[in-house]
Amino acid sequence: MFRKLSAPLKSLAAAALTMGALGGPALALEPLSQERYINDRLIAARIADRIRRECPTISGRLIYAYSQARALERYALNKGYSRAQVDAFLDSKQDRKRIYAVADDYMARNGVTKDDPQSYCRLGMQEIANRTVTGSLLVAK
Repeated sequence: MFRKLSAPLKSLAAAALTMGALGGPALALEPLSQERYINDRLIAARIADRIRRECPTISGRLIYAYSQARALERYALNKGYSRAQVDAFLDSKQDRKRIYAVADDYMARNGVTKDDPQSYCRLGMQEIANRTVTGSLLVAK
């Protein structure tokens, strides 16, 4: 095959084959449990959900949260994850526990105490003021 190609085309073909051989593993997707963008947003959603449930003066922006969840799903599918992979990740009790634990740790490090609704309110207002992903899912009543 290479004999019939001119020298520049041989070089281009060789480069393309080399890139294909080297590019395969580099293009492999990491497990969803390690995909930072997705996990960070799921953790933020968990924090927002806890705040809206525990703080009497903050509500969740539920329609916006739903649209963000759909956008996150599209992000994963567009990145190359299959619907089955996304569903398995979302159904994984192990991953849910991990996400909840990270969210709980974040809240504890930021002064949230389980039996103190006002501690949730303080964090929620801070998240809203700082315009974080978590804050974008919340609204003060």
